[in-house]
This record gives sequence, C-alpha cells and structure tokens, in this order.
Amino acid sequence: MAKKSQTKTLTDDAIIAMYMDYVLEHESVPKSIYKFCKSNEIKEEDFYKFFGSVEGVQIAIWEKFYTNTYNLMVSNKEYETYSNKDKMLTFYFSMFELLTMNRSYVLFTLKEHTSVLKNLAQLKGLRAQIKSFATTLINEGNTDKNYKLTKKNPKIFSEGAWVQFLFLLKFWMEDTSAGFEKTDVAIEKSVNTVFDVFENTPLESLIDFGKFLYKENFA
Repeated sequence: MAKKSQTKTLTDDAIIAMYMDYVLEHESVPKSIYKFCKSNEIKEEDFYKFFGSVEGVQIAIWEKFYTNTYNLMVSNKEYETYSNKDKMLTFYFSMFELLTMNRSYVLFTLKEHTSVLKNLAQLKGLRAQIKSFATTLINEGNTDKNYKLTKKNPKIFSEGAWVQFLFLLKFWMEDTSAGFEKTDVAIEKSVNTVFDVFENTPLESLIDFGKFLYKENFA
C-alpha cells in the first residue's frame, strides 16, 4: 500500500529531490535508472513518465533553478517597476542565492567530468531560458527607442548574458569569501558594465571592472 501511495504522489520535483539526494549521498551519478529507482523504492516505469534518462533529470534541475528564481522575482509586486538593469541584477542575485542553497550538488555536478564541455551539457535548457529572459529585457528597452540606430540587438545581448552567467558561475564556484560577498561584487560590476556598454558609456565601468578582475585573479 505504501508503494502505491508513493506512486500516486510521484512528481518531477520528487524525482529531482531523490536524484540530488542520491548524488550527494553516494558521491556519484546513478549507474542506471534501475538502481536509482530501486534505491528510492519507486517503479522504473513511473520514473519514465517524467524523465527519459539521468541526463534528462540533470537538465531539468537547472531548468528548475531558473524557474524557481524567476517565479520568486515576479512574485515581488515591485518587480515590474524595476529598470531592466535592476531586473537583471535581481535575477543574478536571486539565482546565485538559490545556487548557494544547493552548492554541494552544483559543485559536484559541474566537476563530474574532466571535460568542461561534458559538464556544461546539462546547462543547455538553462541557456535557452536565460537567453529568452535577456531577449525580453532588451526588447522592452527597444520599445522606448524611436530610431533604428539606437535599438539594441537582442541576439547579441542575450548571448552576452549567457557568457556573463558562465563567468559569474565560475567565479562563484571559486569564491571562498564569507557569504560569497565577492560574487555579489562581481555580479554588480559585471551587470553595470554590460548595461553601460549598451548605452555607449563603457570606459569608466570597464576600467573599474578590469581592476576588480585583476585584483581577484592576480593579487
């Protein structure tokens, strides 16, 4: 009876929680869906109702990180009054706060393989989400511009936002400061720089950000 009850209440979130716990407890990825399901006392056929593979679960976890971050942001009634720069800042601060809550899992899964590309493969769903978010921001900004020459390219901006996220992710992974306060500084400086570049006033921010990177990487 217990197993039947568990089957009825099984959700994608429940499987994700089981998977993350499994990885942290065993310090390894499940060798097969069979072993994963057996250890969690769920039917293999029920697993496949939600995911087709371990890789599918890994991708979904990062997509959930984004969805939870976004839903938290928009639940704030003041969010819609923010400037696009403040919306981006809010997104990064919220995202890395959530990642910090799951830091042990994130560090493990992004260092699982010796190949960086293999580790980043699980982020492909997140990449699409972040690029879509950035595209929305730039399109909103373009509605206020009357001339074509002053409008910004959403494709370039969205790709830049993804590269920026990867930079911040690597910075956060290597950050040993209390409360990851250096990551907060990196977020603020990088976002300010990107928006200054898009407003054609990059020099001061680029110099400031460059000094920060130099200090953190070579001091």
